[in-house]
Amino acid sequence: MNLVQQDINNFIRFQRNEITESILYERLALIEKDTNNSRTLKLIAAEEKSHYNILKKYTGKDVAPDYKRIARFYLLARTLGLTFAIKLMESSEENAHSNYDKYANIPDLQRLAQDEEVHEQKLIALINEERLEYMGSVVLGLNDALVEFTGALAGFTLALNDSKLIALTGSITGIAAALSMASSEYLSTKSEGDDKKHPVKAAVYTGIAYLITVVSLVAPFILISNVIIALAVMLSMALVIIALFNYYYSVARGESFRKRFTEMAVLSFSVAGISFLIGYALKTFTGIDA
Repeated sequence: MNLVQQDINNFIRFQRNEITESILYERLALIEKDTNNSRTLKLIAAEEKSHYNILKKYTGKDVAPDYKRIARFYLLARTLGLTFAIKLMESSEENAHSNYDKYANIPDLQRLAQDEEVHEQKLIALINEERLEYMGSVVLGLNDALVEFTGALAGFTLALNDSKLIALTGSITGIAAALSMASSEYLSTKSEGDDKKHPVKAAVYTGIAYLITVVSLVAPFILISNVIIALAVMLSMALVIIALFNYYYSVARGESFRKRFTEMAVLSFSVAGISFLIGYALKTFTGIDA
């Protein structure tokens, strides 16, 4: 088959993607403790290697993998989880799999496109990762902390009008709320009788998510003496936390980032706005000038 130079260049790019992912999956399989997950990764790696060899028939060249990409996604898998790293890699712009269907006149590439679209997604779906099992607990902790705590700190801002006092009051409130949420999640998980989720682990995930949010939102009031500026920074921090978490969640779960981010941001900021007005109203009506 006669291929123009542009086709050869594309096939070489496809080859690099395939061998890069094959090596990455092999490395991830070596560090994966779960036997089923490790087996799944090895199957994916073998398939990617076979794709590389098919493409090599057309290019006649050996292509070096992208070691920077391997290192980047390996680090993501170790820090943010296997499923997140794999799904992000599969959906990245560097991935050339979606371009296979442009070569309708080459049966081999059509088979590769079908493999990537069907078989690989089924393999990835088999991956069982603990942190995703407890994602609901993390969502509970983050959602409650962001909605409740942004509102509480906004209310404290005008009611107390002292950054250190706001930070102290917020910290006490936040720690107590985190312990309360963790206890509630423990009892809820235990009563549900979910075999996949351990009540203690669910409580820990919820409590840690809540505490991390509390620390992040209280920090501006510790570092900044002007309460209005501290409030603005706190709200910005809340927005960043919402964006980061929902990006992770949308990639790992394959859901819409925009929808989840908008819902969570609108809810948190609406509660913060209402609480700010309530704090101002209480301060005015009671005549207390903190």
